[in-house]
Amino acid sequence: MRWLCFLLAPSVLAQAPRPPVKPLRFDLAALPLTRDSFVFRVRGEERGWAVWQYEVQSGGTGQQVVFTVESVLQPTDSEHLRVVADRLTGAPVSLVHHVELFAPQSDTVMVEHDLDVRDGRVEGRRRAAGRKAGVTIAPIHVQLPAGVAWSNYQWFAAPGLAVAPGDTLRGRGYTEFGDSIETYQVVAEALRTIQVPAGQFAVLPLVTGGLRVYVSRTAPRRVVKGETPDGAFTFELVHSGPPVTLRTEP
Repeated sequence: MRWLCFLLAPSVLAQAPRPPVKPLRFDLAALPLTRDSFVFRVRGEERGWAVWQYEVQSGGTGQQVVFTVESVLQPTDSEHLRVVADRLTGAPVSLVHHVELFAPQSDTVMVEHDLDVRDGRVEGRRRAAGRKAGVTIAPIHVQLPAGVAWSNYQWFAAPGLAVAPGDTLRGRGYTEFGDSIETYQVVAEALRTIQVPAGQFAVLPLVTGGLRVYVSRTAPRRVVKGETPDGAFTFELVHSGPPVTLRTEP
């Protein structure tokens, strides 16, 4: 999620952690198998939508979680994200992230990452297109230390965190836009109840990367809302249903 990646960048360690700091661990087996639809709002005005989908597939030596996102944020960008991770260990397997940009002030009109984890390294390429520069392709080869995940785990895997109100968690993640490994933290606030288009939910707010996400406390646990600290940007759950697998005919 490009808009989440850029929210993360300026505030990775904006606040000193509150002791005691716990390790950031994700239980991907706890994620619901679902297709969740969200509405984007900027200063109260509806400006787009997103669909988050969680599936399980067989791969490697066991099961894998496949998380996909399709979104449009008007008038700036649209994107497709596909994250694959080992369901048992949480280890990252692959990531495909395609973003199309519509900002007149930017020469860049498209950025795409196609990455795999092989023998402890992130391998793949970054492809970018510009109005003036044309298409450029850059190889990516980055060592991935043990325990480091994709940075967007803190968003899509938030329902799988073992966390309680008042906790501060810290971990490391690889961010494809910065082509670097960042340290980030998640701070859990007090429990509350919120209303979104999909209904009323008891939630645990988690503050991370310049965003507050609200995770429901009853099964199936899911992200039901997100917002910037100033409330200028929000996304809210509209509908949930079973995953839909679209297959392309040969």
